[in-house]
Amino acid sequence: MKKEYVVGVTGASGACYARRLLEVLCRDADVHIIISDVAAKIAAHEGVSLEGFNATYHRNDKLFASIASGSHKYDGMVVIPCSAKTLAAIASGYADNLITRTADVCLKERRTCILVTREMPLSKIHLKNMLAAEEAGATIMPASPGFYHKPETIDDLVDMVVARVLDHLDVEHDISQRWSGYDA
Repeated sequence: MKKEYVVGVTGASGACYARRLLEVLCRDADVHIIISDVAAKIAAHEGVSLEGFNATYHRNDKLFASIASGSHKYDGMVVIPCSAKTLAAIASGYADNLITRTADVCLKERRTCILVTREMPLSKIHLKNMLAAEEAGATIMPASPGFYHKPETIDDLVDMVVARVLDHLDVEHDISQRWSGYDA
């Protein structure tokens, strides 16, 4: 049986992370995509297209979509990138659009919910919201690539972050090197 995932894209810089995740997930899974209006504008500004995937696209204002109900089974959700505004809404249970409603459902149903945050520096408010979301069951994954795999391109850095997301979704991949130790 195919896995099913929801990918929410919100208004923070980093649409390249969402695009790469969609490239991998859409190969073998059923994917639902929700793109906020601000995310679409930022993606266009960054020169990243989020269109054309073999997936179901949902408008963010359509709260009656199947994925907005706990009775619709799916394997997990990723909000990538996750803006500070969306983080705050999810952390407080303020479900006023399809992304935040689906995340709310994901958490209440105890499904995997990954928030790939993209702010820096972090204020005390951001940190408290991250803690509240984590305490509600979300996994907080700041888009913070490592360098042990000796990246040569921006794509290598993007792949490192997306690889960690895929690991937490339990999706097999080979897009980034795994740490194999180091003899110093």
